[in-house]
Amino acid sequence: MGKKGKWSWTSAFVGAASATAVAAILSARPKDPTFHLVSIKLNSFKFNLPHVDADLVLTVHVSNPNIAPIRYGSTSMSIFYDGTLLGAAQVKAGSQQPRSCQVLKLPTRLDGKELAHHAGKFFADVAKREMVLDAKVDIGGKAKVLWWGHRFKVHVDSHITVDPVFLDVIDQENKSQLEISLV
Repeated sequence: MGKKGKWSWTSAFVGAASATAVAAILSARPKDPTFHLVSIKLNSFKFNLPHVDADLVLTVHVSNPNIAPIRYGSTSMSIFYDGTLLGAAQVKAGSQQPRSCQVLKLPTRLDGKELAHHAGKFFADVAKREMVLDAKVDIGGKAKVLWWGHRFKVHVDSHITVDPVFLDVIDQENKSQLEISLV
C-alpha cells in the first residue's frame, strides 16, 4: 500500500525549528498598549463668578503586553463633555518595560465656563448620578526588538461613565487603533 519512510533527525529538527520560529514571530507581533482610567480625584473647585474651574487628578493604568520595552513621547489627553472640550491632561514622555503595567497620575484643569454651557444637562446628570465623559489621546512611540525597530502611534478613544457626585468611574469603553511602521 504505502511506502514506509525512514526516520530523519534532520527533518525533525528542521520541523521543530520552523514551528518555534513561527510561534516566536506571532508572539512578537506588536499589540496595542492599553489605557484605562482608574479614578478621578477632585483637588480643588474654584467658584468665582463668572468663572468656575476644577482641578482634577486622573489616575490611568497603562499596560504594555509586548515582549519589548516601549518609549513614548509627550502628548495631551483631551477631555470632552457632551461634545465640548473641557480640558486636557498632559502625558509626559516616558518608557515602559515589556509585559508590564504602570499607573500614571495626570493633573488636569477643567474649564467651568465651557461646562456652564451645558448646565442643564450637567445638573440632570448629577441628579441621576451618571455623567458621560469622552477622552481622546494620540500617543506615538517606538518599540525595538533586537535589530527590528517599530514606530507606533496609538489613538485611544475612551467613553467613560462617571458618578459626578463622588467622581467614581462606573464604566469605561476603550477603542484604540494602532499604526506601526518599520524604522
